[in-house]
Parts: sequence; C-alpha cells; structure tokens
Amino acid sequence: MSDWLAGLQLILAWQPLLLMVVGVLGGILVGAIPGLSSTMAIAILLPFTFAVDPVPGVALLLGIYTGSVYAGSIPAILLRIPGTPASAATVLDGHPMVLRGEGRQALSISLVASCVGGLVGGVLLLFFAPSLAQYALRFGPAEFFMLALFAISLIASMSEGAMVKGLLSGVLGLIIATVGTDPIGGYPRLTFGSNELLAGLGFVPVLIGIFGVAEALTRFEQRARSHDPRALSTTGSFRLSLATLRRIAPGTAYSSVIGFGVGALPGTGGDIGSFIGHNEVKRLARRSEDFGRGDPRGLAAAESANNASVPGSLAPTLVLGIPGNAPAAVLIGALTVHGLQPGPQLFSGSGDLIYSIFFALLILPVMMLVVGALGIRSWSQIVRVPTQLLWPCILALSVIGSYAVRSSVVDVLVMGGAGLLGYLMIKTGFPTAPLVIGLIVGPLAEAGFRRATIISSGSYSWMLDPLPLALLLLSVLTVTVALIRSARGRRTTLRSSE
Repeated sequence: MSDWLAGLQLILAWQPLLLMVVGVLGGILVGAIPGLSSTMAIAILLPFTFAVDPVPGVALLLGIYTGSVYAGSIPAILLRIPGTPASAATVLDGHPMVLRGEGRQALSISLVASCVGGLVGGVLLLFFAPSLAQYALRFGPAEFFMLALFAISLIASMSEGAMVKGLLSGVLGLIIATVGTDPIGGYPRLTFGSNELLAGLGFVPVLIGIFGVAEALTRFEQRARSHDPRALSTTGSFRLSLATLRRIAPGTAYSSVIGFGVGALPGTGGDIGSFIGHNEVKRLARRSEDFGRGDPRGLAAAESANNASVPGSLAPTLVLGIPGNAPAAVLIGALTVHGLQPGPQLFSGSGDLIYSIFFALLILPVMMLVVGALGIRSWSQIVRVPTQLLWPCILALSVIGSYAVRSSVVDVLVMGGAGLLGYLMIKTGFPTAPLVIGLIVGPLAEAGFRRATIISSGSYSWMLDPLPLALLLLSVLTVTVALIRSARGRRTTLRSSE
C-alpha cells in the first residue's frame, strides 16, 4: 500500500501532469496524420526525457502513446484512412456512419469508447499485472500460431455474403506478408533481387495505400463523374443519447477486456486486438449483420479494444522486461536510460515508479476525454475542405508518411502499388479488411507454426496441448457460425425473391 500512495504522489506532481497533457496533444497530432506512428513519435521525443526525472519523462511518452492510438480513429472515420495500424478495424463501421451523415456521432462514440477502453485496461493493469504477465509468458510458438489462426478465422465471419471474395482477399494478405526474409532460414523470398525488400513490405505503407490512396483514387473518379456521394459529418449532434450509450456499453466493456488480454501477449497489439474485439462483439450481438455497415457497436468495440491494449502491452513490459509491442520496446529504452531495468526487480526496488505509471494510465484517458471533447468540433471540419484540395493533400501526406517510416523511396512505391490494388479491390467488390488481417497475422502464424513443429521434432502433436487446442476449437467455432449465418442469409434472400 505504501508503494501505491508513493506512486500516486509522484504522478500527481505538476510536472508529470503537465507533460501528460503535452504528450496527449502531441499524440493526437501524430495519430491523426496517416503514416506517423506512435513508435516514431516516442523514439523522436525520447532524448527530451533525459533532462527530467523518470516519472515525468515516462509520463510524456505514455501521453504520446495513448493519444496517438485514439487519434488514429479520426482519419479512419472521416476519410477511411487509419491514422495508425491499430485503427484499421475502426474503418469497418466508422466510415459508413460518415456516409450516412452520422460522422459527429461516430467521432463521439470513438472518443468515449477509447476512454472507456483506456480506463478498463488501466484498472486491469493496476490489479492484475503480475499474474497476467506470468500467463502471457506461457505463450510459446504453438499458442501464437493458434492465436494467429483464430485471427485468420475472423475473415470468414467478416465476409458473410461474400465469403469467397473475403477468403481470397485474406489469402492475398498472407502472400504479401511472405515478402522479405524467411524468419527461420534467413533466405530472401519474393524480393526479386532487391535489397530494399529484404525487410519485407512495410505494413504502414501498405495500409496507407490500401485505404488512403485507394480512397483518393475513388474520390477523384467520382469527381470526374460530377458526383460525390460523401455525406458531411458536420451534420447531426456530437451528443450521445442515453439509448446509444446503453446500446454500446456491453460490447465496449467486453471488447476492452479482450483488447487488454491480447495486448498483454508479447508481439501482439491493438491492431490484432481491435479485430478480435470487433468480431467477438459481433458474434454475440443481435442483428450482427449490421456490423461492417456503420453499426455503432462495432465502432465502439474496435476503439475500446485498441485503447485497452495500451495498458495491456505494458504488463509484460514492466513485469517481465519483455516488450509487448514496438512502442513498449521504446519505453523499455527510456527506463533503461534512467538506470531502471524493467522486470520483476522493479516491483521490489522501484515500486513507487511502477505504480506511478499504473496511475498515469488511469489519468490519461480522462485527459484524453477532455482534450478530445474540446477538439472534436475541429476534427469534424475536415470534410468541409473542398474535395479538390482535400484529397491532393491526403495523397501528399500519404507519400510523406510512407517515406518517413524508413526513409525509403521503395516504401513510397509500395504505397502506390497497394493503392492501385486497393482501388481495384473496391471496384470489383473485394473487401480490404481480410487482406489487412492476413498481412498482420501472417508472419506470426508462419513463425509460430514452424517453430512449434521444429521444437516437436517434426510432430504436430503440439496442436493437442490444452491451450492451442482450445484456440483451435474457437477458430473452428467462429468459421462454423459464419457459415451457418451465411447459409441462413442466402435462404432468406431466396425466399424474399420468390
């Protein structure tokens, strides 16, 4: 209890509170610009924390982290361009709400769900960090493969009504994920002799191309036809009715827990957690066919999950010294520079610091809610920018964002190619979300399967271990339910046409 009080006293000092506000503002700015990741922002500002004590320095970096994850939803909702990879699932229901003229509602739901997800994740981290981190440590190659397989099974659920196209899109994502260096043998694959492709196709450039450039090309085509069906998000109200809050509350809470749990697994993060949270809420919801078409429950589920994954990723980072994802790895570097070694010894040697971080993660969502509420009217004005100015600017930012990831012209070319691919997929009715899922989980699935098989001396008996088997059965259940729903949908369509 003394560590709790000491940690609370540390974080409530003026300097940490001020730097958290600065961090949230900077994170929102970074997250709202496609291609600029929270990892990049944390890494760039890391040297500025050397001049202050560890608590204020880490508070600044945590503010950037949380603010950027939330702000990624702003362009995802308004422009169909995920600001960060964690916002890829937000596009599914966020942008269709804009096209219905409910953009203000979508922005408000995103803000509230993000803050709830952050608070739920912060509470879970505060009370269960040690036990959850120990549980995450049990995940080996077999468990990670089955987790990736479960994420892949979501493709069937997301593609009801167009399952064949959805599966083909997912397979294409898995193929794209194989470009680069073999994770086990270390030999190049599909690089065509290019050294720049040895590290693989950058996920951020592909994401920007699939969503951003493809959307821009579609808008240019619509403008050429003198028709722009885009509904302005400046209509409607920012206020959420009690009925709306009641409707999204159960899924938001459930998805927050899922996002935190997925985030606690080293190597995963909000991008996987948001898709899993979105799908699980959809699976248990009434009228699940509305998901992916602008259902507020889907938007809230995606946003609460990816924001809850922020505290989740810090569980293995702080307790075991194992980074949960890339931003958490940079945070480890920040602690190390200040003479602190993340791991079990932190609880015994610097318990007050650990709990100050835990309390910071409870304060930051409240700050984010205030800052977001003050700025939400400004976000919504994006769609007031004339089309002939907006989309060229979006293309320019897409080029800058893609180049900034690795300072590589190849990434810009990859973004352009992905944009053309996304445009063709939109024109031919192929969903893009399954491709993104395949791209995210492909490396995790391949490395997990091959390593688990090598450890088992070529045997596949590892699939029958309790945890991998449970995840396998969950994947089969997800696909089965999707097939049943798809069959029922076809029967209903045939009956209505008779």
